[in-house]
Amino acid sequence: MVFSSHIFLFYFLPGALLSYYLAPRKFRNSLLTLISYLFYGWSNPLFCFLMFFSTLVDYLCGRILGSSGPEKKIKRLIVLWVSIVSNLGLLGVFKYMNFAIESFNASFQALGFDGAAVDLSLRILLPIGISFYTFQSMSYTLDVFRGDAKSISHFPDFACYVSMFPQLVAGPIIRFQEVADQLQGRSHTLEKFSRGTAFFCLGLGKKVLLANPCGQIADLTFSATHLTAIDAWYGVVAYAFQIYFDFSGYSDMAIGLGLLFGFIYAKNFDSPYQSLSITEFWRRWHISLSTWLKEYLYIPLGGNRSGRIRTLINIGIVMFLGGLWHGASWNFIIWGMLHGLYLAVERLNITRRFYTHVPKVIRCLFTFFLVLIAWVFFRAESLPEALAYLS
Repeated sequence: MVFSSHIFLFYFLPGALLSYYLAPRKFRNSLLTLISYLFYGWSNPLFCFLMFFSTLVDYLCGRILGSSGPEKKIKRLIVLWVSIVSNLGLLGVFKYMNFAIESFNASFQALGFDGAAVDLSLRILLPIGISFYTFQSMSYTLDVFRGDAKSISHFPDFACYVSMFPQLVAGPIIRFQEVADQLQGRSHTLEKFSRGTAFFCLGLGKKVLLANPCGQIADLTFSATHLTAIDAWYGVVAYAFQIYFDFSGYSDMAIGLGLLFGFIYAKNFDSPYQSLSITEFWRRWHISLSTWLKEYLYIPLGGNRSGRIRTLINIGIVMFLGGLWHGASWNFIIWGMLHGLYLAVERLNITRRFYTHVPKVIRCLFTFFLVLIAWVFFRAESLPEALAYLS
């Protein structure tokens, strides 16, 4: 079920709001959890069991971490790794298993060892939103472990946090520390409801009126057999605006829906195509993901505190995993690594003279140009298609 469908707009959402506001306050989180599981299981009810498993594991790990003092360091580390391994294990099996086997077979076939190929007759179906709710659930145990949040005792409250349907399928990724207090108590006002309605309508307009028409242009160009250079540029610019209006539109709708139910989510996009550098671009694009990667991966790896070489390695690791997080494809990995290269060049101050002497409009256009080149890999179906499109 998608937010722009008539089933959601005219049946699911009115029913969810009516039942939510008629329910007593102490049961609203539990009711919202049931509504969210209904939303998530609409396409395939079996997906609900995976989300419940991830929720239960992290809830139990959080309870153990919350009741264990700092003196039990080894115990706390074991519990933390149980949470991390279980969540990343779900991602690995359901999102990357097929990709890993295909890459393994392709490598050995290229070397002439066809007999070493793995024949997997069972194809693993990718559960929708698994990348979002695993990261979101995992942030809870990480926050509790680091002392940034207290463990939650009421399971329905935690299940509500993991499964909240406004941002369950397409983000933004809500870290536990951002909504911990709101789960315990939040206000429901006419102002919030009005703002939520406005945000939702704005996001719906971005999706239906802007993203979809841009997507039609991008689909035509990326599926064409022969293209002129002008057509290719036209198509990738159309795709750049499609993915922005689509993704930011869904984020606006999620923020609006959150306000309708009393939750306040941080914005996820901040006019990223106005950025004057790739570093600034990543402060404006998919803010919740870049913040998550920074807080839970880049800084724990050492950030920029261990010298220039180590900083560049950390950037490479983060962007490699950031690309892989978006999808099980070499194109996504190349997209992430290309952005990692951009960031590394900026970190080395190679472009400092350019950025300090060139007018802002040229810097903005140059940054957008670099982003467009990377979008080709993100959109193309395969690496050969991406290279052909670039040529």
